[in-house]
Amino acid sequence: MSIISKAYRADIFEVKHLVDEEHEGLRLDQFLGLYLDSFSRETIKKKIKDKEISIVGRPGTHKPSSVLHHKDEVVIKFFKSKYEDEYWRGEKLDLETVPEIVFEDKDLLVISKPAFMSTHPSGRHVFNCATVFFEMKYEQTIHSLHRIDRETSGILMLGKNPKMANDMMVHFENDEVKKCYLFIARKNELFLNQNEFIANERMGSPDEGLKRIVVESYPEKSLEGKQARTFFYILENLSEYVIGIACPQTGRQHQIRVHALAHGIPLVGDKLYLGSYEMFQRFKDQLASAEDFDSMELPRHALHAIALKIPYKGVEKLFMTKIPNDLKVWIKERTNLSIEALEEKISKTVENYYSTQA
Repeated sequence: MSIISKAYRADIFEVKHLVDEEHEGLRLDQFLGLYLDSFSRETIKKKIKDKEISIVGRPGTHKPSSVLHHKDEVVIKFFKSKYEDEYWRGEKLDLETVPEIVFEDKDLLVISKPAFMSTHPSGRHVFNCATVFFEMKYEQTIHSLHRIDRETSGILMLGKNPKMANDMMVHFENDEVKKCYLFIARKNELFLNQNEFIANERMGSPDEGLKRIVVESYPEKSLEGKQARTFFYILENLSEYVIGIACPQTGRQHQIRVHALAHGIPLVGDKLYLGSYEMFQRFKDQLASAEDFDSMELPRHALHAIALKIPYKGVEKLFMTKIPNDLKVWIKERTNLSIEALEEKISKTVENYYSTQA
């Protein structure tokens, strides 16, 4: 399925697809299902009925059963809607939509991605995306080199041209990128009060279907799951919480969140691991109870990609960002900590970590 063009405006995203030879004879709804894989069949049929789908050069009313032919062009329109909004305790959140630029030259963009901004368009999240923001700003294609979860904020790298994107992605594929994350977690009885430790629990998703998003941890010597490794450094050990730095050595799904849970420090705001799959679904369906909100404390999990070190044009480059505003507010409201002193601790911890990994 080839994309011919993309166009973004303030409230409309339009993408034009070319019907490849392998898709000759597909029904329109079947073809759309290949691209809109997170949309239900009923939603796709409704988009066709509402004339948000068109086949270029073919007049009349299109139907889900309309047959496509090689080299047909199919235009899909997305209108910004309430489905991209985020709510907390019944109130719509005022999201940050302008990423901070940490570094930029003619080939590369390094930004501090706000929480709830996607790396690139996916499913219902089409407008508040890092690549979309800069494609609209620069009127050119922007390439995502890696991704971080939508709720996770922090350092994200974007390529301005295909060559640089390909060159930089090699470093990610060869495990030459070293990342550090700031986290805030709630302590439980499993936490051993260590100032630093290494988590080696293996990871895997034992369930099928919708619950496949839940990642389980297994003992290091288990035959289940896949090998994973994370360094943890505790910066502040408070009565109920810890604030620390986590540096993953592998790139497993939900790695820091699952390793933190396994060691008794599930992340504040983590609906899946501090909460449960059922709680995660309640938030997703906007059915969360007052108790659910109280237990989470934050609208998103408290995880921020604070630093990233990578070879760039023959030189090791370290990119860092600051504590994001929402986590600063949480820290100020619940602790007596100085933000300035905490950021100094973060810098020293990150520098020490990178010096040992050289």
